[in-house]
Amino acid sequence: MTIAAFVLILTGVLLNAVAQLALKASVIGMGPISLSIDTALPVTVRLMAEPWLWVGLLCYGVSVVVWILALSRVDVTIAYPMLSIGYVVNAMAAWALFGEALTSGRILGIGVIILGVFILARS
Repeated sequence: MTIAAFVLILTGVLLNAVAQLALKASVIGMGPISLSIDTALPVTVRLMAEPWLWVGLLCYGVSVVVWILALSRVDVTIAYPMLSIGYVVNAMAAWALFGEALTSGRILGIGVIILGVFILARS
């Protein structure tokens, strides 16, 4: 894998991670969303007014373009598993930004993911 291909993959993964974090930020003040006929419109209007929702959607859109560029250079059997880097980024960012728990089990899982990505990248 070339450096350019790796940068594209990493950029796509990071954009996807930012999108997830932005979407989470857009619903933090809302609490659990329960959709019904009565609440669908008010919930939709409230979400549409959240700037973080739009940041997340924009990041997803750009990540698709970057991902297509990456897939044109790298086998999908290499590129797709690299998406698991996003789990690591999101777990740490959610801990730092949102105070989500980073338990020993989660840390162990993150270590396994990092090891797997390292092995995959070297193959």
